[in-house]
Amino acid sequence: MEQHLIVAIKAIIPLFLLIGVGIYIRWQKMLTDTELQHVNSMIFRIFFFCMMFYNMYTTTLATALRPRLIIFTVISLFVMLLISAVVVCTVEKDNQSRGAMLQALFRSNFVLLGIPLVENIFGSEALAVPTMMIAFISPIYNTVSIFFLEHFRGNGKFFLPETLRVVLKNPMIIGGILGAAFMLLGIMVPEPVLKPIRQISSCTSPVALLILGASFRFGEISKEKRNLVIVVLGRLVVIPAVVLGTAYIMGFRGVDFVTLICIFATPCAVASFAMAQQLGSNAVLAGNSVVLSSAFSGITLFGWILLFQMAGAF
Repeated sequence: MEQHLIVAIKAIIPLFLLIGVGIYIRWQKMLTDTELQHVNSMIFRIFFFCMMFYNMYTTTLATALRPRLIIFTVISLFVMLLISAVVVCTVEKDNQSRGAMLQALFRSNFVLLGIPLVENIFGSEALAVPTMMIAFISPIYNTVSIFFLEHFRGNGKFFLPETLRVVLKNPMIIGGILGAAFMLLGIMVPEPVLKPIRQISSCTSPVALLILGASFRFGEISKEKRNLVIVVLGRLVVIPAVVLGTAYIMGFRGVDFVTLICIFATPCAVASFAMAQQLGSNAVLAGNSVVLSSAFSGITLFGWILLFQMAGAF
């Protein structure tokens, strides 16, 4: 029991200490809101691009590619989305709130928390699998989120080619595609060029987690109490219980299983707040979903890791 507890603590504590330092940075007003926006943009455009490129470029395809994991993840995402849509549309009548709730339930913080969580448990040599999954999951998150946010806004402006164009402009997608292309084609990146890419890649997760903590805001929680309870319990308890339980029964183990924890048991994606705001959804509900699910995930993630580590899943 003690050994399993240590594994869970080592996986979770570093993540939330970094987020805590970010909260301290905000409390001390070391960065203004404008500066935070600029740093966020830099992380998104430069750091994530380098991380995706480097991790794909340095991986071995036979080691990283997991067709069974990909198929299971994609099916699980859409099944959970369908069930979430039925529940949300039954209990909530306001379309703006429906869109925000669905995105919060569907879209996890896999990109920010997945890489460091896998690294804390297995080391940097295991990062090829979650990086490969980001290349598949990120386009799905973006495309599907735009689809139902536009649908519940009710303006009928959703246009698939334009949505795909926006997704393909995502720096993470571009970095992953370029890294995979260089790896598959055997194109060698000179060490003087590869070294700064590697250095930026290695500091992506810590810097992103710091800025995540510094970006937290508390809004009008009491007005959205019922919806927030549904989102937080669904995102952190119900969805992980169903998907991870199924994955365990189906025999997923090791880094594959921990990658599934990162996809289905992490809190709402930080990007969901900005997207809800841009597409006319309930931005207050979206923002509070991110804050509260992130706060409670320190407990639930620890619990899921401890439970399945004791069960021998990794």
